[in-house]
Amino acid sequence: MLVEELMSFSPATCRADDPMDRAAQIFWEQDCGCVPVVDDEAHVVGIITDRDVCMAAYTRGLRLCEMTVRSAMATAVHTCHSTDSIEHAERIMRHNRVRRLPVVDDRNQLVGILSLHDIAQKAARERHHRHASVTDAEVAETLSAVTARRHHEGVLASF
Repeated sequence: MLVEELMSFSPATCRADDPMDRAAQIFWEQDCGCVPVVDDEAHVVGIITDRDVCMAAYTRGLRLCEMTVRSAMATAVHTCHSTDSIEHAERIMRHNRVRRLPVVDDRNQLVGILSLHDIAQKAARERHHRHASVTDAEVAETLSAVTARRHHEGVLASF
């Protein structure tokens, strides 16, 4: 199964110089938990999550309109291509401990987003199929890796 079969096409985006309340508005209106940050050519330059916005507001004591997306976005963004296999995308998620992957084309321009939720829904739909393209076990392995807690030294903790 390929990423293009499960990904969401044309996700809402924001710019690094947008005020943080713009990202919050997208979260609310699109009912999503992350927004890819793009430049003028639709290249992914970052990603911001609802948690990033909340933690920035809390730790800085500023209103969202007083901060830019750039001040809280992650710039180390892991992506995949629409022609990648779901297994490959899950390996990227597990290795980098991320729940969502922006999907880019050959010019590195954003074309969609793939979430662990998308993969889990496919596994649920295929739960009783003899030759499921995505299994509950694969989803559980990815979820476990993505949500594993770390010690302060950076070593994964087992709880």
